[in-house]
Order: sequence, then structure tokens, then C-alpha cells
Amino acid sequence: MADTGLTHDRIRVAVVGASGYTGGEVIRLLLEHPHVELAFLSAERAAGAAIGSVHPWLRNHPKAGGLKFRPLAELAEIDPVDVAFGCLPTGALPERLPLIASQAKRVLNLGGDFRLRAEDEVRAHYPKTAEHPPLEHFAYYVPELSTEVPTGRFVNLPGCMAVTTIYALYPLFAGAEPLATDRVVVDAKTGSTGGGRGSNEPPAERTGNFRVHKLYGHRHAPEVRQAIADFTGAAVDLRFSTHSLDVARGILVTAYAELRDGVTSLDVKRAYAKAYVGKPFVRVRPAPKAPQDFPMLKAVVGSNVAEVAIAVQGGQVVAVAALDNLIKGAAGQAVQAMNLISGFEESAGLPTTAVSP
Repeated sequence: MADTGLTHDRIRVAVVGASGYTGGEVIRLLLEHPHVELAFLSAERAAGAAIGSVHPWLRNHPKAGGLKFRPLAELAEIDPVDVAFGCLPTGALPERLPLIASQAKRVLNLGGDFRLRAEDEVRAHYPKTAEHPPLEHFAYYVPELSTEVPTGRFVNLPGCMAVTTIYALYPLFAGAEPLATDRVVVDAKTGSTGGGRGSNEPPAERTGNFRVHKLYGHRHAPEVRQAIADFTGAAVDLRFSTHSLDVARGILVTAYAELRDGVTSLDVKRAYAKAYVGKPFVRVRPAPKAPQDFPMLKAVVGSNVAEVAIAVQGGQVVAVAALDNLIKGAAGQAVQAMNLISGFEESAGLPTTAVSP
């Protein structure tokens, strides 16, 4: 095992905010994980309820019958856990972090609270976080791109539309010289679970519809700019718009950029292949021709896999990426991070095939 401070092959885990969609997905994945004991599941309004009554899709698992939600305050009454997954709505974790940190060796946050560093961006997009700065530094961790596994106690995972975009753009800017000019246009489309379980959008208005979510001002835009700068050193002039799809889960991102003079189609293909070689959960589609050869939701939903492909024509490049927002964009990515931090096999407990039709 890696030197992570977690030297045993079975760890105790808490899921905080376990009644939401991402919390339910974390539970579902960890029920099948060979090295995890689910020690504590918090949900205030569902306290005392069996997990199967809140997440009916989990009720037939043989381990589900003995698991119930508890108030977060009761975390202080159990033995400390090795890892706590923060699945609270964005803005809810900062006030609760002191209690959680006192009872967990590591905190992996799936919410957006501690992703951004620029104070003006934090105030604009995460005002509650601005009122409660973190106790310690939160590492921003993308397993495929971060050069080191975090050794600190606090880790923030990327946002779902942000990480899909990062996968699409990273190879264009990762080399010694960027392959594209700095101006990038991104069109991101997401399923309804991206709005969380508390979304108040009537199903009748979503069904059969395809509409704008945000054309300007989405909080994942500064996150993408920050991440591309951190991982590549490039400052990207990003135009980032989002749309809502009539599907329960899944994200598809289309990114448009202009290649620098002299950059060829082969240069771009080589860059994408190099960026993700040996990365089990980011798959480059090397030579797509038919529409179904490109990344698509039905190839990734239900799995921890992100698909990426590019098309080059003249001096233009279009990059496409797709993933399941609840798994590779949230719960699965967090479990992947837990595996690497804990010294387990990176793929432990994580699905690689989609569920379709």
C-alpha cells in the first residue's frame, strides 16, 4: 500500500448528506467496495429511516437492511472514521466542517465549497463558504491530472460539468507549447440530477424539452479556468454556456477552439492519446467516424468512465467529452480518489460499463 497514513486493508467511512443523489450513489458504490465499512450515514430530515426507504434502488442489497440514517451530531458519538465523504448541498459543509474534521482522518468533499481560491470568485459563487473559510487547505484533486496524491486531510473534488470540460480541453494546453489559441467556447449539457434532489423544476417542464440553463455566470467557468491554469500553466479565455437535457443523468460537453499556426491533426491526436494513456477511467475515442463512435451518454451512464474525442478541420478543433454526472462527475470520482489516497487499487468498487438502453 502507498504511504497514506491508512495502513489497513479495510477502512471505516462516513457519508455526510447521504439522502441526496450523490450521497445515494456513494452508498451504492461503497456497498460493493471490498475494503470499506459504512460506519455512519447522516441525513437530518431522514434520520431514523432505513436507506432503502429513501433510496429505493438500494433496498434489495443484502447489506442495506441494517443501515439507517442518523443526525450528523451523532457522528461525535462513534469511533473516528478514516474517510468522510461530504455530499451536502453546496454551502452546507463549511459550518459543519469542524465537527466532521474532528471525527474523520480525511474529508473528501463533493460539493463546490472549497474548489475556488480567488476570494472575489468565492464571494460571488459560494457566499456561505466565504463566511466560513476552511480550517486547513483543501487540495483540488483530479485523479488523472494531479501529479501527486493528496497527503493533506482535506480534498475537494471537481464539479461535474467542470471536470467534463477539463477532460475535453486539457490536452490542448498540456504540452510545452499550447496547441490552441487561448479563446475557447464550451457548450455543456446536463441531465436533471445535476440540479440535485432538491430541484423544484416540475417534471412536465423538463420532459420533452431542451433549454438553456445558464449562458453566462455559471460557477463552473472560473473553476475550469483555474484548473486549466493549474494543470497546464495556460490562461484560457473561456466562453462557458450550459443547457438542460431531458435525461436523468449524464453530461456531454462540446468545446470549440482554434489551432495555432502549424499545428496538425496528427499533433492533436497524439496529444490526446498521450494525455490519457494509462488512465483507466478516461478513454480517448481514437478514430470516430459515425456519430455513435463519438462520446455519448449511453456509452458512459452507469459507469465511472469519461469518453473524449476530437475532430480537426483546417485550423479548427472540436473536442467532445461525456460522463455520468453522478458517478464520474461526483460519487465515482470521489471513490476513485479514496482508493488512491488509501493505497487501494484505483478501480476498486468502480463500474466501467454503462447501463443501456
